Amino acid sequence: MTRAWTLPTLLVLCGSAAAAGPLFDGSSPGTAAVLLLVCLALAGATSPLIFPRSAGAQEAQRRSAVDGRPVVFWRPGCTYCIRLRVRLGRSARRMHWVNIWRDPAGAAVVRAANNGDETVPTVLVAGRPHTNPDPSWVRAQLPPLT
Repeated sequence: MTRAWTLPTLLVLCGSAAAAGPLFDGSSPGTAAVLLLVCLALAGATSPLIFPRSAGAQEAQRRSAVDGRPVVFWRPGCTYCIRLRVRLGRSARRMHWVNIWRDPAGAAVVRAANNGDETVPTVLVAGRPHTNPDPSWVRAQLPPLT
């Protein structure tokens, strides 16, 4: 749990420290505000907050077998996971997401699919793993809305 928040916390602290310099010098409050906003945006993008609520690997696979939706294995701070999440847009909420840092069974599934590596995002579609797939392909794997 704490590992997921390490990078966002460091970004907020570094942004605060970087913004404090121009504020105390009195040189440029605008620069301080921009630095702080950039660091806060990066912290938000690397935090678990932008991802849908995670389920356990077993529960996500069970649900996927019932409704046919893909299972996405991810971890906070992964730029490829962020890319997938952003490019999927609203359709990301129609998938089952598993945070491998919170779920050891999910990490084991990813290692089994990637020759022992924890390479994410790994997407299970109909029980078959796909490592770092194209977001448009993943979107096409979603069952139609009913």
